[in-house]
Amino acid sequence: MGLVVAIQMDPIHTVNIDADSTFVLALEAQARGHALYHYLPQRLSLKDGRVTARGQRLEVRREHGRHHTLGPLETIELAAVDVILMRQDPPFDMGYITATHILEHLRETTLVVNDPVSVRNAPEKLFATHFPGLMPPTLVSSDRDEILAFRREHGEIILKPLFGNGGAGVFHLRPEDDNLNALLEMFTTFYREPIMVQRYVPAVRQGDKRIILIDGEAAGGVLRVPAEGEARANLHVGGQALKTELTRHEREICAALGPVLKDQGLLFVGIDVIGEHLTEINVTSPTGIQEINRLDGKQLEKQVWDAIEARLRARGARTAA
Repeated sequence: MGLVVAIQMDPIHTVNIDADSTFVLALEAQARGHALYHYLPQRLSLKDGRVTARGQRLEVRREHGRHHTLGPLETIELAAVDVILMRQDPPFDMGYITATHILEHLRETTLVVNDPVSVRNAPEKLFATHFPGLMPPTLVSSDRDEILAFRREHGEIILKPLFGNGGAGVFHLRPEDDNLNALLEMFTTFYREPIMVQRYVPAVRQGDKRIILIDGEAAGGVLRVPAEGEARANLHVGGQALKTELTRHEREICAALGPVLKDQGLLFVGIDVIGEHLTEINVTSPTGIQEINRLDGKQLEKQVWDAIEARLRARGARTAA
């Protein structure tokens, strides 16, 4: 029997159908006979314990220029939906956090992927700090003296905003670079949160590996190599996607993370690994499915939906018991 699936995401007309992971998840759901609805996070409402969204029926197709059809706007009772895919892009701001609080009201009726409580408790850069033996030397602080001392200790460093995304606001500073004070002033002006400072990992020149974990199991990876003169390997800033195999150490990282992710309902996760080091755990709207599919001949969206449907069966069995 087909499921009713609501996708909380950014406007469907803006997606790149050759790269977007949400699009290919929607295609697979539709192929399985599931009914799709699309709504924007701004259309989500909570009234007297009832969670609704103003959304539209959705059909998708892999055709450039006409990849979707939306029905009339209607009120969706989200407690009556089988699955919600929470897939809007970061930044992980108070709007994002508020959406997790609203969706938490559906825990007894609807499977939300990823679990909204766990998403709220796992901001991507901070979540990785719970696995300190896997990360490069890392400081999270607003204290200028601590940051300067960290730089004196490690020399070449990376500065990142804690809740940015897509490589925005990431700076690479060499030991001779005299811009640190100016950057700290800028971070203080634009962010109220501490910043993350990490020892620079030279292996990034060989690539930043995105690894997809599905229900706690490593499913595949893609190597993202930064463009010449660029410190970031993100594909949207010019990084190149290359075929790769997971090393033994990378599989050990996945094995360390997997049970925690599975236990917390983080079913679809993308981690970033540079050299021997874990740098981020992406739980909000991870990407990489289509690149891995093309390079490895896989269909990771099928594995994601197999995992979702298995979770639903398990929930049904618990309810029956």
